[in-house]
Amino acid sequence: MSASTRESLPTTCFSVQACSEPSVMSRVLELFVKRGLVPTRIVSDVSGPADDLLTIDIQMRGLEPELAGYMARCMRQLAYVDCVLTSERGTVPDARTG
Repeated sequence: MSASTRESLPTTCFSVQACSEPSVMSRVLELFVKRGLVPTRIVSDVSGPADDLLTIDIQMRGLEPELAGYMARCMRQLAYVDCVLTSERGTVPDARTG
């Protein structure tokens, strides 16, 4: 996919809720690595009464919707993952080109 095509696609946001286990983050990120993708943004947080809940928020610009859906389904099958939510947001036009 060309850079201009990737830029025209929306940003896909994944929110992963899982048990706070060391292997979860690497398994989630491996889904991107195997496809040669570098997420646009990654934020994680550990919370809960005993620091037992891990939340990983990932944004990926230019991901084909079919691939985004497939990756979300793969994340849902990972050990310790409780929930994966996805959303899309459109691209923001460059103010210099308008």
